[in-house]
Amino acid sequence: MVPTGSRVLDLGCGDGDLLEYLIRERGCDGHGVEISLEGFHACIDRGVPVMQADIDAGLGDFDDDSFDVVVLSQTLQATRKPDMVLREMTRIGRRVIVSFPNFGHWVVRAQIGLRGRMPVSKALPYQWYDTPNIHFCTIKDFERLAAAEELHVLKKVPLNGGGNAATGMKLRRPNVLALGAVYLLESVHA
Repeated sequence: MVPTGSRVLDLGCGDGDLLEYLIRERGCDGHGVEISLEGFHACIDRGVPVMQADIDAGLGDFDDDSFDVVVLSQTLQATRKPDMVLREMTRIGRRVIVSFPNFGHWVVRAQIGLRGRMPVSKALPYQWYDTPNIHFCTIKDFERLAAAEELHVLKKVPLNGGGNAATGMKLRRPNVLALGAVYLLESVHA
C-alpha cells in the first residue's frame, strides 16, 4: 500500500521497525512520531528520523499535504481522539493507512459472553487493567467512523491470526472472523 519512494509519516511508530523497512527496502523518505521514550530511542538507534510527540495533541508541526502516505499501525485504538487523529492524518497526507485489532472477532465475543471476562490472547496480550487500548472498535465501527469523517476506502484487507491477508469466509464475514484489518483511505475531497 506504500508506493516506492513515497514521503511517509508513521504515527505511533514504536521502535521504528516498519519505517526502517520502508526507508531501506522501498526507498521511502520516512519519518516517525512516537510518544514513548523507549520507542523514540529505539528509532534513533535504528537511524530512523523520529520526533517524540503525542498524536492526540494534534499534528500542528506538519503542514497540509506534507506526505504522500500517513500510517497509523495498531495505534488507533490507543488514541484518545481517534476521529481527530484521522482528520489530522488526511490533512497532512494524501492517503492514509490504518490498521487495528478487531474487537468484534468471534473469540473476543465468546470470551466476554461465555467467561464474562475481557479477552487475553496472542493478538490482544494485555489484561484489562494494563492495556494501552482505550477504544475497542470492530471493523464495522471503523467503517462507520471512516464514513463520518468522509474517508473513501480504497482498499480493505481483513487479517488472519498470522497478520496476513485473510482468505475464504474471513473475507465474507470479516467483522466476526478477521482478527484485524488494514485500510487504505483518502478524503472524499481529495
